[in-house]
Amino acid sequence: MGSGLRLNMNALDYLILALYFVTVLGVGFAARRAIKTSVDFFLSGRSLPAWVTGLAFVSANLGALEIIGMAANGAQYGIMTVHYYWIGAVPAMVFLGIVMMPFYYGSKVRSVPEYLRLRFNRPTHLLNAISFAVAQVLIAGVNLYALALIMQALLGWPLWIAIVVGAAIVLAYITVGGLSGAIYNEVLQFFVIIAGLVPITVIGLVKVGGVSGLMGAVRESKLGEAGLHAWQGTGSTDNPLGAHWLGIVFGLGFVLSFGYWTTNFAEVQRALSARNMSAARRTPIIGAYPKLLIPLVTVIPGLIALITVKGLGADQGDLVYNNAIPLLMRDLLPNGVLGIAVTGLVASFMAGMAANVSGFNTVFTYDIWQAYFRRDRPDEYYVKVGRIATVIAVVVGIGTAFIAAGFSNIMNYIQALFSVFNAPLFGTFIIGMFWRRMSALAGFWSLLSGTVVAVATYVLYKTGVISFNSDLEESFWGAGLAFVTVAVVAAIITPLTRPKTSDELTGLVYGLSDTTLADDSLAGDAAWYRSPVLLGVVAVVLAALFYIPVF
Repeated sequence: MGSGLRLNMNALDYLILALYFVTVLGVGFAARRAIKTSVDFFLSGRSLPAWVTGLAFVSANLGALEIIGMAANGAQYGIMTVHYYWIGAVPAMVFLGIVMMPFYYGSKVRSVPEYLRLRFNRPTHLLNAISFAVAQVLIAGVNLYALALIMQALLGWPLWIAIVVGAAIVLAYITVGGLSGAIYNEVLQFFVIIAGLVPITVIGLVKVGGVSGLMGAVRESKLGEAGLHAWQGTGSTDNPLGAHWLGIVFGLGFVLSFGYWTTNFAEVQRALSARNMSAARRTPIIGAYPKLLIPLVTVIPGLIALITVKGLGADQGDLVYNNAIPLLMRDLLPNGVLGIAVTGLVASFMAGMAANVSGFNTVFTYDIWQAYFRRDRPDEYYVKVGRIATVIAVVVGIGTAFIAAGFSNIMNYIQALFSVFNAPLFGTFIIGMFWRRMSALAGFWSLLSGTVVAVATYVLYKTGVISFNSDLEESFWGAGLAFVTVAVVAAIITPLTRPKTSDELTGLVYGLSDTTLADDSLAGDAAWYRSPVLLGVVAVVLAALFYIPVF
């Protein structure tokens, strides 16, 4: 960013931001008092109610990446960006709650890689633990870079100073308060983020003449009529996203979304911290309801920026798509409201990076350090290792932030990461969960080969060997090819190798439930309006209905 994005902050704006920082650190220190064991530090003692874990679940995803990246996509691709919410998130969140949480929570695993160790073998476990750890520090770097963009605009600091200062903020409260500090801050951050984004949407709509004025202006923009529709033109690749409906449905709606929401431990960890099975199942489904409405404060501002910011969409400088939200803040918001918006963006960064860092420190401690280096140490030893891992994650994240700085649209970068790290894992996971015959060796080679294919697809695209209409279309097809590779390799290797016995798979695969688990329901959990199935079906129906006006 250049000086043209400097925000005109006054004392009131800085006071709002300072009060937020004090509150966040206070929450972290308050959570420290409840940490007595490693389960308290890494999984909040499995004691939190569903509404807390549900809001933390969606807030962990609603990071600066989401805010900056989805607004950039709204400006670049138009209404088609809603696919990332209504088909690319809600169905997978519901599936996680209804189908997969019983296996996660019921088996009492502490992480997704640990589930793969029980279902397959230690090589599969180690491969996933390492790939997850790498993914989290890369994504943490994206969140750091996004925050640095805001801090650079706010204070005019050089990028590297903004990145280091931002990292120090999140390091403080996670190191002190563990997952509880992260989760309670994520609940707070959810409301702060919304409070910061709503004024941008409302004031922006007023400026362009309301919804009808915005629609008319988009028709006259470089997006044209296609910018106002989600599905029209997807019978071919002649649309702003450059994607066929098959790539959207299979690549995004199935492989990428299910791969992210159902196997990304940074999200699943929030549900594992719930106080019982019912709360764990409802966690992602509760999060699905606000997720339905988030496009109102991300995609719509992106369209407003396209209309009101002349020259938006440059390859470099102040007018890259990533700057859509900061540009709107500069142009639209009065002081006071500006402070709330800046605080909301800072909160979104902290929520997103906290999820990455807390996921990293848990997997590093339990699935790498404890499993392969130092077993059978006292519990307090692993809490100390977790705090050290938090520092490591933040320091490495500072380095990976400069990788993210090389992309004019960070959402394109993050989707490429998801296609490489999440899609092969989802294929291995879902096939192994529903096909009990799948062997341990098939699990390892499927995961490895799917990852290799996803990486190869991305490299061949970037080197010009193969072509796609956009970076996002490459992510859709890269994810799809990775999933198909996993399925094919599993089908080839499984008949040639010995499967695990039914006793070894009890509670880990569909059809072999663990009948030894006691009912952990609390009073009120059986109420009809708390049924995960009912809540999930309603969320999916609403997602389908929301498409009607923008079909």
